[in-house]
Amino acid sequence: MDKVPMTVRGSKMLMDELKQLKTVDRPRIIEAIAVAREHGDLKENAEYHAAREQQSFCEGRIKEIDGKLGVAVVIDVTKQNANGKVIFGTTVDLCDEETGEDITYQIVGEDEADIKANMISVNSPIARALIGKQEGDVAEVKTPGGIRGLEVVEVHYI
Repeated sequence: MDKVPMTVRGSKMLMDELKQLKTVDRPRIIEAIAVAREHGDLKENAEYHAAREQQSFCEGRIKEIDGKLGVAVVIDVTKQNANGKVIFGTTVDLCDEETGEDITYQIVGEDEADIKANMISVNSPIARALIGKQEGDVAEVKTPGGIRGLEVVEVHYI
């Protein structure tokens, strides 16, 4: 399987969630199943079925996170020497040439992307157009509305 880039923050978030699932949620669910079993007939026991459903979700999520972390390549952008170029993990200040609007994006892994937080996937059209650019360059991004020019104003390695 191919390795998948991930920021240090993204890796930490997944590891924290994994720890929560394994040390808090899993034992709580096991206890809930044990308590529900004590109530007798499992066929009509809603508490038992709800706890088993929670267990199924929890174990599935643990397996999913383990898989993601297993193929992740954690990239610490603060330790990269990119000579001012836009690379995975950088935060980029842009200016939309058409509207004059200032925009800031951080280029992150697929699982970390959150457009509301201005975190865009490395696989997004905007990120693909920005990779390798440096301050003063214009990235031409193909959008449904046509070509959009985004000038790289500043590149941050934070």
